[in-house]
Formats: sequence, structure tokens, C-alpha cells
Amino acid sequence: MRLLSVATCNLNQWSMDFHSNTNRIKDSISKAKQAGAVIRLGPELEIPGCGCEDHFLELDTINHSWECLKDILVGDWTDGIVCSIGMPVVKDSERYNCQVLCFNRKIIMIRPKMWLANDGNYRELRWFTAWKQRDQLDDFHLPLHVSEALGQKSVPFGYGFVKFQDTAIAAEVCEELFTPCPPHAELALNGVEVFMNASGSHHQLRKLDVRLHAIISATRTSGGVYMYSNHQGCDGARLYYDGCASVVVNGDVVAQGSQFSLNDVEVMVAQIDLDVVTSLRGSLSSFQEQSSCKVKVPSVDVPYSLCRPFDLKIRLSVPLKIKYHSPEEEIAFGPACWLWDYLRRSGASGFLLPLSGGADSSAVTAIVGCMCQLVVKEIANGNEQIKADAIRIGNYKDGQYPTDSREFAKRILYTVFMGSENNSETTKSLAKVLADEVGSWHLGVSIDGLISSLLSLFKTLTGKQPRYKVDGGSEVENLSLQNIQAQIRMVIAYMLALLLPWVHNKPGFYLVLGSTNADEALCGYLTRYDCSSADINPIGSLCKQDIRAFLQWAAIHLGYSSLADIEAAPPTAELEPISSDYIQTDEVDLGMSYEELSVYGKLRKTFRCGPVFMFQNLCHKWGARLSPSQVAEKVKLFFTTYSINRYKMTTLTPSYHAESYSPEDNRFDLRQFLYNTSWPYQFRKIDELVHELDVKDVQNLGNHEKVAALSNGIGGIGVAVAALSNGVGGGVGVAAAGSVNSNV
Repeated sequence: MRLLSVATCNLNQWSMDFHSNTNRIKDSISKAKQAGAVIRLGPELEIPGCGCEDHFLELDTINHSWECLKDILVGDWTDGIVCSIGMPVVKDSERYNCQVLCFNRKIIMIRPKMWLANDGNYRELRWFTAWKQRDQLDDFHLPLHVSEALGQKSVPFGYGFVKFQDTAIAAEVCEELFTPCPPHAELALNGVEVFMNASGSHHQLRKLDVRLHAIISATRTSGGVYMYSNHQGCDGARLYYDGCASVVVNGDVVAQGSQFSLNDVEVMVAQIDLDVVTSLRGSLSSFQEQSSCKVKVPSVDVPYSLCRPFDLKIRLSVPLKIKYHSPEEEIAFGPACWLWDYLRRSGASGFLLPLSGGADSSAVTAIVGCMCQLVVKEIANGNEQIKADAIRIGNYKDGQYPTDSREFAKRILYTVFMGSENNSETTKSLAKVLADEVGSWHLGVSIDGLISSLLSLFKTLTGKQPRYKVDGGSEVENLSLQNIQAQIRMVIAYMLALLLPWVHNKPGFYLVLGSTNADEALCGYLTRYDCSSADINPIGSLCKQDIRAFLQWAAIHLGYSSLADIEAAPPTAELEPISSDYIQTDEVDLGMSYEELSVYGKLRKTFRCGPVFMFQNLCHKWGARLSPSQVAEKVKLFFTTYSINRYKMTTLTPSYHAESYSPEDNRFDLRQFLYNTSWPYQFRKIDELVHELDVKDVQNLGNHEKVAALSNGIGGIGVAVAALSNGVGGGVGVAAAGSVNSNV
């Protein structure tokens, strides 16, 4: 037997925090060595942090990374253990994303990344060059201060693997695993048995199975040990890296780390018999044949053995049942962990949330409550780092610390119901009940007096008094009266976030939380600079359907039973007066359902559909219940609404990224914000397709049915035009006013 002990880890790094990042790397190495591991794998770019973005263009970032690596190597951290450490490296005139393989206080090889992530949230080609030389290893001269400290002038640089006396190991960096021809396939044919994937992979709902499937598939057909390491936590931006560091042997998961955790360092160790890899490969005729005619990959020889002989004291790792979280659990734990990192690292003392009693703000309240539960649980489990952070943030004195999540929430969360004459007693009551269940410090504020003052000022200036639509006012008047309510709430929220801690003799400041969801952002169903404007937003890329499912789950599993009643209520902004024959609802305002919006969002972003392609797809999807002309009306309404309000997405609150169709403008959804909102070419193409389909339908009808069909105007777009001209759901009238109603 060739017994090999390997360690991989989740690290909660913080971009540009070189000191703390280095300490976490050292901690992970120490834990790996204590467990007897001889290989330690860390995540991609772990020294500077994975999310440095344009800081990667600064030479300081490169130089500091070398300084931190030197600090690790001059100590005894790498004695007897191979450490794969991620950092940026400049070679000649190019900048590379590299894994630096270290052993016994030396660098044995630098492996640059060959295939870079350059879509979605990632822009690696902006910062790095992809390594394309596959036939040889170059000689890289180390920086002078590193060379002098290590007594080593140069190191092999490039694509290759490391041959020890008893096994061969190689790096495969993050995105390379998901390429059509991944390096591990070629490396396996060259005799590599251990693959080390240093990753920086963010959380997205329902995504983990894709990642694990790729890792499992990497060794199922050709054998091998696949180590996967990842960042975990918020490193300074919108992404939450969701850990799940793993070890897979011949297609079986034998070690899996947590996906969501408040821990800064988590190390997973696996004990493996490498002879099972040899046995599997020897039994595969196709592997033997392909290996005999392989393309040779360059290698570096290290005269050292990593494996141990047969030892009854060592218990081999066995296959595990893979742990997957439900989408509802992902919504609870991912944003909760992200909020905790943001809170403890920002220097803030807590959060302030405008709580309306509606689904979205209630979901945010529940997520903060979940965060408090996780903190108290980790403290009970003996996590001293979280305990220290909680004592500081919660302003505990005399040896006290959080032992109850509701008591902790009282210290770090203000919720404020900012009601007007248009709010119902039901939502006010639901907000109060939920606040009590979570434990927040809750306030009820009437904003009617402020609104009256603003309207009096307007009347003094103009001599006119705007009226709601139900009172005979125009669309412009109706929208302006709604916007006043929404925007004054933002002003109040920021005033309270700054001054309430002072009132209660608390140090620091509070962060304002937003509660706009992805569907509302997508179609612009929000008032600019109302409560959609905040410091951070944990649900900004979640769709309404997932939020409602989360509320049902959280009512039971988080213990906030009022969420069931909140979820059952029809979504409404409560910005217009309620009368006997009119109650404002979101979906009527929008002119489309939230279910439809999620379909539009996925087709627009995830499947990259323009208006015509979306129309064709939806004719197939909805053809059983809608005619082509009806589908056309819906598609035109969506694209007109989206394009009119796209400018609002440029100022969306920074949000936790969790959904593939997030419209967040800053980096994920790179599309213009000034459109020709009539889409003349695309809509004309849709009309032509509708006409063709309708003619075919009429030709298949009898004479009596033809007359009825034509008289009913098959293929017309009157409904969509009328809706837009009336400003429904963010149409032309809405664009003129510059905002849309908001579910605060």
C-alpha cells in the first residue's frame, strides 16, 4: 500500500488584507501538519485575495504577495509538507495567476493558469495573461530578496507536474476544470495521480451540484485523487465564496467541507491508498491504450517520498454521502454569512432595516435573524474568533457575550416601520410581530406629517396640489405622490442609522439594508433613492418566487412563524389610497406576474435572448395557453419596460450575488442603460412572425371561424400599447416621471 495523507481547505480571505491572509494560510498549514498531511492545498490567489480586481494591476499587489510567500518559506511551515499557494506573478512583461508549489522551504515549481475565467462575475483577462506554452518549462528567476532569503535563484515555470519518488502531483486551477479539454485528462495519461485544484468559486443558487459533478467526473473514468480548495466568505465585494473544499478518489467523495460557515479556516484531511488509483487505471483498456500514445507533459523531479507504507493505525477515508443544501437553506445561510463578514469587517456596529411587513423586507429581517442564530451557535461551539467579534460589535461588557440570538439581534438590528395613511394595520402588525420574533429593536414612525410638509412647500411654490389617480389625478401626479413616500423613507433610514446608536450610547454606525429583489430591479419596479437605496442588500439578486419559498421554509426552520402570514399576503407597495373598489398590487402595477418576470430574466441573461429569440422560445413554452399575438404583447411589454428603466440598475445597492439572471449593472450584467425603447427593428420582426403564424392558423380554420378570428384582431398589439401609454408597470409615463412604485 502507498498511504497518502492530503489536506485541503476553505479560507475566509479578505482582498488586500495581506497580514491576516498570511496568518490564515499559516493556520491552515499548521492544522494540516497536525493531522499528518503531506500535501496542503489552498484556494486560488489566496495571498492577496481572489477579489482584488484592478488591484491586480498594481505592482504593490505583486510585491506584497512575494513578501508574504517569503515570510511563509523562511519559517518551518513547509517542512515535510507540499504546499500549493495561490498568488499573482509577473514573468517578463506578463502577469499570471499562479499556483506556487513549495516544499521544505523551497519553491519547486510555479504553475501559471492556462484558461482564465472571463464571463459572468469574472474578468481575469483584464488582469492576467493565459499561459499557452505547453511543451516545456521555463526558468523563472526569483525576485532578489526572495532568492537571497531562500538561497534559490530560479524555479521551473509553466505547465507541467511534479514527480516524487512514489507518486506524481499536478495543479489544475479553478476554471481549467470546466474547459472542454481539461488538463487533468492529459496529466492522468502522464502518470499524475494527485490533482490539486485551487479555486475561487462563488455561491449561486442550485450551482454546487455542477461543481461537484465536474470534480467527480475528473477521476471517475481515469482514476486519481482530486483535491479541491476554495475561498469561503465575503472577501470585500458582492460575491460569497461558498467553500465546500473536497477530496475525491476514483469518483467517490471522501472528504467534504462546509458550504456555508462563519469559520475563517477549515481544513479537511483524507487518508488515501494510492494503489487504488493504479489498480483502476490498470483495469481500463482504453486508459492503457491512450496512455501508450500520450502527448508528453514536462515534469520536475523531487527526490523525496510522500507516501507511507502499510500501517494499521491509519484509517482510510471512505466514500461519503454528498451534502447538498436546499435552495431555501442556501438563501438563509449564504446571505447570512455574507452579512456577518460585511458587518465584522466594515467596522459597523449593526444594521438598520426599513421593515414594511411585506415579503422582501421580511426576508431580509429573517436572514439577519439567521445570522444571529449562526453566531450564537458558533460561540457555543467554542469559536473564539466569532466570540471576540460578537463582543466588539454587540458592545458587551464585563465578560458577557451572546448566548441568545434574540438578545444579540436587539443589540445589532434596528427595524423601522415607516407608515403612511396608505399602509394597512395588517402590514404594520405583521412587521411588529416579526421584529419581536427575531428580537430587533423595533420602531414605528408615521411619515404623514413630513409628506404634508413637502406638499405644502410644493403648493406654495406652484399653487398646485397633486392628487392620486383614485382622486382624479393624472399618472404623473399619482407617481409623484408615491415617490415622495418612498424617497422620504430613505432619508429617515439614514438619519436613524447614524443617530440611533448615539441615542443609545452605542459606538460606531449602522449599515442600512436594502430589500429590492432581482425581479423588481429587472423591470425597474422601484423608486430611485427610496428604500431600494441602501448600503448593502442581501436579496438583491433573488427572484420573488425563491423569496416566497424561503419565507415558508423560514417560518418553520428559523422559528419565525409570522413569515407564513407574510408570504400568504398579496404583494403590494401600499403607496396609493385603498378604496372599496381599488387595492394596489405589484403584479397589476407591473402588467406581468413575478412568475413571468423570472422567465423573462432567465431568457434575457442566462440564455442570451433578444426580443425575437425570446418571442420564439416563449411561443413554444406558452403556446398551449397563449396565441402568438398574446406572447408578442408580453415580450414587447417586458422589453419596453426593461429598457425604459435600465438606467436604474446603474445605481442599485450592492447586492449578494445569488442568481444567474441578476440585472446588477456594475460588473455582472454588462449592458447599456440608454436604449431605443421602441425596439423598432426587433418588434417589427416579431410582428412579421406573428403575422405568418396567424395566417397559417386562419388557413386551417373554417369560413365561419375565419370571420370571427379576423374580427377579433388576431395578432394585434392594442393591449400592450394601451398599457404602456398609461404607464403600467414602468412604461412611457413612468419613464417621464423617472421612477416606479416601490415595495418598501
